[in-house]
Amino acid sequence: MNSFSYTRAQAVETAAREVSTNHTAKFIAGGTNLLDLMKENVERPTRLVDLTRLPLNQIEDTDKGLRLGALATNANTAYDERVEERYPLLSKAILAGASAQLRNMATDGGNLFQRTRCYYFYDLATPCNKREPGSGCSAITGYNRVCGILGTSESCIATHPSDMCVALAALKATVNVTSATGERTVEFADFHRLPGNEPERDNNLKPDEIVTSIDLPADGERFAKNFTYLKLRDRASYAFALVSVAAALDMDGDTIKEARVALGGVAHKPWRKPEAEDLLKGQAATKVNFERVAASLLEGAKGYGSNTFKIELAKRAIVRALTMAANGQH
Repeated sequence: MNSFSYTRAQAVETAAREVSTNHTAKFIAGGTNLLDLMKENVERPTRLVDLTRLPLNQIEDTDKGLRLGALATNANTAYDERVEERYPLLSKAILAGASAQLRNMATDGGNLFQRTRCYYFYDLATPCNKREPGSGCSAITGYNRVCGILGTSESCIATHPSDMCVALAALKATVNVTSATGERTVEFADFHRLPGNEPERDNNLKPDEIVTSIDLPADGERFAKNFTYLKLRDRASYAFALVSVAAALDMDGDTIKEARVALGGVAHKPWRKPEAEDLLKGQAATKVNFERVAASLLEGAKGYGSNTFKIELAKRAIVRALTMAANGQH
């Protein structure tokens, strides 16, 4: 066991300052991912700053939509009546992830910071650029069934594991963050990053920035009828996605006014491509049109052996998810 100090934050700003002055300190809330990483010696923080006493667990209406406090649990969010009624895609995505026990502990803010489940990231005996920059990527030539096929680099082919984040990407959520120097809002599409040559960085936040809330825009309510979250995995429960699809359609009769499609299990971040979604504007909800979107979304996809099957799997999943959404099948 590596020794570490522990403190309970009394205010967001003081918590941010504590971490800004100690680069080996970590924020902790539900701890459902961080504690596992500490047990495996993947993470070795010298100080934990507990955020759970901060008043950030509310889910509340705003003049722009619905705000999820960063410390609201996944369970409370999924079962909140306003989320179920106005943003059911998010509720379905959350309930597709983890187990009931974990959802009771895991927080909405913490969900954004989940780290990859790539086998080699957890195996200290193998090189991993995400865990140890410059050491190499074992997954590229290794067993990479769970790894990415889009937005990968020579440094890393890891995927982001969250289900919740795939739905948030489709809903075009925004993330509110605070640091010792002030506040800012981040578009969800800009929150996570592709690996490039810095795969150790999962997102675009500064080390001392704390997520305080997530905003669901009011226009996301347009997709409350025609949506689905499709998760394909090796077993029916408590497994991470090989491919997942958050599909949402704003329909006028049989015509699609607007479409949103986000993929999980295929990239270092939830994968969206607005120009692919635009192919459905003003179009009929047909298999042929859905196949065009799937082809566009998977343009440039690259398999690495064990995960090459994901390319065709993802195309079929997109068509199936969009068909279900058009038919109101959730």
